[in-house]
Amino acid sequence: MTLDLGSLMNKVLIGWGVNPKIAETFDETIVAVLMILVAVGLDYLCQAIFVGGMKRYVKKKPHQWNTLVVKRKFIHHLIHIFSGVLIYFVLPMAFVHGKMLLLVSQRICLVYIVLAFLLSLNSLLLILLDVLSAKEKLKNRPMKGFIQVLQVLVFFIGGIVIVAIIVDKSPASLFAGLGASAAILMLVFKDSILGFVAGIQLSANDMVRPGDWITIPSSNANGIVQEITLNTVKIQNFDNTISTVPPYSLISGSFQNWRGMVDSGGRRVMKSITLDLTTLKFCTPEMLDTFRKEIPLLADYKPEEGVVPTNSQVYRVYIERYLCSLPVVNQDLDLIISQKEATMYGVPIQVYFFSRNKIWKEYERIQSDIFDHLLVMVPKFELKVYQYSD
Repeated sequence: MTLDLGSLMNKVLIGWGVNPKIAETFDETIVAVLMILVAVGLDYLCQAIFVGGMKRYVKKKPHQWNTLVVKRKFIHHLIHIFSGVLIYFVLPMAFVHGKMLLLVSQRICLVYIVLAFLLSLNSLLLILLDVLSAKEKLKNRPMKGFIQVLQVLVFFIGGIVIVAIIVDKSPASLFAGLGASAAILMLVFKDSILGFVAGIQLSANDMVRPGDWITIPSSNANGIVQEITLNTVKIQNFDNTISTVPPYSLISGSFQNWRGMVDSGGRRVMKSITLDLTTLKFCTPEMLDTFRKEIPLLADYKPEEGVVPTNSQVYRVYIERYLCSLPVVNQDLDLIISQKEATMYGVPIQVYFFSRNKIWKEYERIQSDIFDHLLVMVPKFELKVYQYSD
């Protein structure tokens, strides 16, 4: 029927005075266009039946696999392959005499089929990423970076196949030719290769995960890791700006991961109160009696036998007792009150403890309240805080 239709159109065009060779090419082109339109119509029909049917099924019985198949358009791309294959095999029926047009049309059709196939594979990889990311054991692993490596590999191979189709060469010969240009390829894909290797190291050593709070001094990044991909690590800073750094910079440089603090029983507080050196003195019995009466936490304080404590020593005892009385201070972790080396600015009393509350806002409020209290208590021990004055 196709040949009869082509012959009829050929006769009509020749009757209109069209050159026989042009008429022959023109009528075959019209038949080919009609076949392509039929194939496209079938493609839309299949999309309506299969994709539409799957969407209706997902609404009734949503499961992980069918939801992801619809979300990532796997069936949508798969149907394009079948329509491309159909056009490829019916084109010889249209171009009976035009061998060159048939060859060009089939190559275009093969490129279309390969592209549809690549998009289908990409959809499968994205489905795999969604499934792996949903697993609890792999939730904190940089799976997106590994999937991106596979995507790059798939599209790279697909690109070689498409070029081979266009230039009518074997893909194997093109791959063999790439060996000579390996240095250029290494340069082009340098960031991807470095990112892939860095991703493996970061994951294998569990150095960083999505959701970790990290600090990178070299890039002024200080915030929560949002995403780890093949080429970038995205960090949302605490001022709501976004920093992006290459994964290999975390391997080659240094960064601080606060995950250990978040997972532990407390967040460290380490500050110093600098006392005026001239106000340090030995405590008299009267002073000790006053401390016991006016400061409830020292009501039962007794110095060791034969020891005359200084007011700074008693103050350190008070600080320790005060911190031990606070529920917010974790007593299971280190609590150290120590006197550091005296300087021209006075004698530093270092206060070291861990706050149970690790949330930034609450943590800052807690330590501020504690040190406000400790600073106000300094005069009660006949001490002064060192304050520089000209």
